[in-house]
Amino acid sequence: MSILYQGGSEPPRDCPLCPRLHDFIAEWRAREPEWHNAPVPTFAPAEGDEKARLLIVGLAPGVRGANRTGRPFTGDYAGTLLYGTLERFGFARGRFDARPDDGLELVDTAITNAVRCVPPENKPVGSEIRTCRQHYFMPTIERFPNLKAIVSLGTIAHQSTVRALGLAVKDYPFSHGCEHDGGRLRLFASYHCSRYNTNTGRLTEEMFVEVFGRVREFLGEW
Repeated sequence: MSILYQGGSEPPRDCPLCPRLHDFIAEWRAREPEWHNAPVPTFAPAEGDEKARLLIVGLAPGVRGANRTGRPFTGDYAGTLLYGTLERFGFARGRFDARPDDGLELVDTAITNAVRCVPPENKPVGSEIRTCRQHYFMPTIERFPNLKAIVSLGTIAHQSTVRALGLAVKDYPFSHGCEHDGGRLRLFASYHCSRYNTNTGRLTEEMFVEVFGRVREFLGEW
């Protein structure tokens, strides 16, 4: 089974660095004491960090999704599209059942969020994005020695990824399906696979699948 990493790149359960997010999580702990209600750790392959060649970066946990279950993109619609697409291209195996104990495993892939704690209204502010990037997102990128590609889901995740790599956002603009040479890493981007984006037609399954098809072509087989 793929693992939820707990180490130097992971925030503690009661991370105090972003007071607004800390207080929001405390409110949800009081309301739903059985939920995860803490920073959501990176989901990585059980075979070890050296196996991860692809990193997928979301924005932040959803309040009733990853904040509830403790695994990225688990518990809401976004995970159904994401994990189904990963399985299609061999980046995951097993059955995704929207539960952290469903037995799903990642293959050559890790999944994280630019902001590890659930934000009110799914909208982190600039200082929270910057703090999480400096303390946790940048170390997360560095912990995978064989990383070759990053897929960022949405503008904020893309921009935080570019900044985490020490690059200028103006030189690496976001658009759905964009692809950039980030030096040692190839950067891909997609609209976020949220129900809102798919319901409004901004993102179709075909558009999403096309991005990961190009990622698979770039990486080839292990």
